[in-house]
Amino acid sequence: MSSRHQEDDMAVSTVVDGQTITWRDKKKYLWIIGAIVPLIPLMIWGLFAATEWSVWWYFGPFFVFVLVPIADLIAGLDAENPPDELIETLEEDPYYRWVTYAFIPLQIAGFLWGCFLLGDGTFFGWDPFAASVLPGITDNLAWYDKLGLATGMGLVAGIGINTAHELGHKKEEHERWFARIALAQTAYGHFYIEHNRGHHVRVATPEDPASGRMGETVWGFMPRTVFGSLKSAWELESKRFARLKKSKYTLKNDLINAWMFTVILWGFALAAFGLAIFPFLVVQAILGIWLLESVNYLEHYGMKRQKLESGRYERVNPSHSWNSNNIGTNVLLYHLQRHSDHHANPTRRYQALRDFKDAPVLPTGYAGMIVLSWVPWIWRSVMDKRVVEHYDGDLSKANIQPRMAARYERKYGSPPKEEVAA
Repeated sequence: MSSRHQEDDMAVSTVVDGQTITWRDKKKYLWIIGAIVPLIPLMIWGLFAATEWSVWWYFGPFFVFVLVPIADLIAGLDAENPPDELIETLEEDPYYRWVTYAFIPLQIAGFLWGCFLLGDGTFFGWDPFAASVLPGITDNLAWYDKLGLATGMGLVAGIGINTAHELGHKKEEHERWFARIALAQTAYGHFYIEHNRGHHVRVATPEDPASGRMGETVWGFMPRTVFGSLKSAWELESKRFARLKKSKYTLKNDLINAWMFTVILWGFALAAFGLAIFPFLVVQAILGIWLLESVNYLEHYGMKRQKLESGRYERVNPSHSWNSNNIGTNVLLYHLQRHSDHHANPTRRYQALRDFKDAPVLPTGYAGMIVLSWVPWIWRSVMDKRVVEHYDGDLSKANIQPRMAARYERKYGSPPKEEVAA
C-alpha cells in the first residue's frame, strides 16, 4: 500500500514498504509550452500588427526549425528517469492530462483565427473590424503573406497530430475522441487507426510504411508512408467489420467518424470565411502531414527487428527506435523522443516515459534532424554511419532501401541476407 505526499509543486512522492521515495519533475511547467503552440497564428498576427513587418507571417517555420533547435542546443539534455516506483503515481497527476487537453480548444481557436485572417477579416460576410485600423485584418493580406500564415498553421497542425498521438493511445474514451478532433485540421483521421493498430505492430520492419529505410530519402519516404498508411488503415477497419459481419460504410467506422470532424471543421471555415481560403487549407494540411511523417521517417531509420525461426519478428525492444533527450523538442512534443519506452509501453503517459541507455541516440533533437533530412547527402553522412555502428557493421540486420542495397554492399561489404519487401 502506498500514499502520495508532495514536498513542493514539482515533486511527487510515494511511500512503499515504509520508505518514502521522492522525485522532482524539473520540466513540469515547461510542458505548458506545448499547449500554447496552437496560438502561433495569433502570435504571428500580433508580431505583424506591432511592427508591420511582413516577415512575421513566416514566423511558424522560424519557430520550429530555428528557435527549437537553438533551444535544444542551449537547454541541453535531460536523461533523468522517474523511479519505477513513482511511475503510476506520476501518471495519475491530472495536471499533465490537462496540459494536453488544453491543446485541443486552443488548436481549434488558432485555426479559426488563421482562417479569419485568410478570409480578409470577414465572418459570414460581416466585417467586425470595419471601423478599426488593425494591420493584417482591415488591410487585406497579399497572397504570399497568406501563404506564410498557412505554413504556420500547418506546423501547428503537425504538432497537433503529435498531441493526437499522445491522446489516441490512452484507454479513456474521451481522450481518444480528443485525438480525432486534433486530427481534423489536417484531414488525417486515419492516423488514429494506422498508428495504433498498424505501425505499433509492424514497427521497424520492411512491411511498415511508417518506418524509414536506410538509404531512403525523406522525399521518397513521403508518398510511401502517406499512401501506405491510408491503405493500411482502411484495410484494418475493413477486416474489423468483416469479423463483425457488418458493413464498413458506417459512422461506427473509426476512419469515417474521424474524417467527419474534418468535414465539420473545414465546412464551417469555408462557410464562415469564404471559399477563397480553400487552397490555404490544403497547404496547411499538407505541411502538417509532412511534419508528422518527417518525424516518422527518422524515428526508426534503418532499424529492423530480426526474424525468429518461427518466421515471426522479434518483440520490439529499445534498439529499434532512435531516441533523444534534447529538452527543447521533448517539451514541444511531449517526450516523443523517448520513443523506445513509448513502443514498449504505448499507453504510458508522456511525463513518465523513460530513457534507455542501450537505445540508439540521435545527434540532436527531432527539429534539427528534420532540417538535416532536407538534404539527403548530409542526412546519409550523419545517419548511415550510426546505423552501421548500431549493427556493428553487419548491415544484414538493417532495414535497407532495396535499390540502395548494392551501393551499401560496395561501401560496407555487408549485403542484406534477406530480401527487403518492396
